[in-house]
Amino acid sequence: MIPEIYRRLGVHPVIHGSGTTTRYGGSLLRPEALEAMREASLALVNIDELNEAAGAAIARMLGAEAAFVTAGASSGLILQAAACIAGDDPAKITRLPDTRGMRNEIVIQRAHRFAYDQAYRVAGGVLVDIGLARRTQPFELDEAITDRTAAVAYLISPFTSPPGILSLAQVIAAAHRRGVPVIVDAASMLPPRENLTKFLRLGADLVSFSGGKGIRGPQSTGILAGRRDLVRAASLNASPNQALGRAAKTSKEEIAGLVTALELFMAEDEAAEMKRYTDVCTTIVEALADIPGLRAVVEHDAVNRVIPHAVVYFTPDWEGPSGHAVQVALAQGQPHIYVQQGAHQGGYFDEIAVDPINLQPGEEAIVAARLREELTRR
Repeated sequence: MIPEIYRRLGVHPVIHGSGTTTRYGGSLLRPEALEAMREASLALVNIDELNEAAGAAIARMLGAEAAFVTAGASSGLILQAAACIAGDDPAKITRLPDTRGMRNEIVIQRAHRFAYDQAYRVAGGVLVDIGLARRTQPFELDEAITDRTAAVAYLISPFTSPPGILSLAQVIAAAHRRGVPVIVDAASMLPPRENLTKFLRLGADLVSFSGGKGIRGPQSTGILAGRRDLVRAASLNASPNQALGRAAKTSKEEIAGLVTALELFMAEDEAAEMKRYTDVCTTIVEALADIPGLRAVVEHDAVNRVIPHAVVYFTPDWEGPSGHAVQVALAQGQPHIYVQQGAHQGGYFDEIAVDPINLQPGEEAIVAARLREELTRR
């Protein structure tokens, strides 16, 4: 059924099999979070007080020193950089993004350069690349840290951690020896729920998560958690203050919705959730298993497929359409179906993957049928 608001606007809902991609709506908001937002809309509060109370509640859930609700994970990256560069100094805060004369360099492994690292530069950060595309040596990090270094950034995301780069533990150890904080982008790494605490336990100083992906809170929210002094600095650089982060404002309704969604997320049975995803993926894989030249499997690991995925590999014997052609055909068809497509990490095969996190009951059969239709089209 098409929601009436979309019908009036002429917008068509989609079947979202490509994860929690913001471009296709992120994830479905929990009904309980929506109700919390409705309740929060019925009264006015002091936003500073709400930020502090919500942050304290989230910090307790995560076992963190402190936390802050951001306007999405990307906003969290801006605030990470602002906190490390300007700290809680009002004079520096009001100057951002002008960081002349400040410690403004953010060291990052070249393997971790990605589109959203622009957020660090929004705050006036100057990125210092180290290493090669698939390898970083420990001495390269040591040499890059100088008296101009504000932080070392670390990206944790699928297919961004080839074996030759420095691990988070290595980066934390090296940076902390020099008194430099480590800021982590883990936007899309929930579930598993252990990641909410894992990176902080390793010693990361600030970690940014999305609130509108696996947590299923408001799409425009995120969580920034870590050291008390840095979280406080981030909050001073954020709304409702007249600072760089004012443009990334969170409303009282969104804050309430995120806290509620996080409580529910942490209380869920993750084993049952993963089994449900595996069953959905198995349905898709079994529907494609007999097509010559394809290898259809369910994949699940702790690094690149953090929840089960249905993955279709195009072997050298494949004579049908390319993965890209199939992806485009699915997206342009009715209903619009979005799947992941790209080169396999080994570089030998094309692939299509279906992330089940946003598939609603029965949609896996539609995805399987449309995939089979396009893959067997001659």
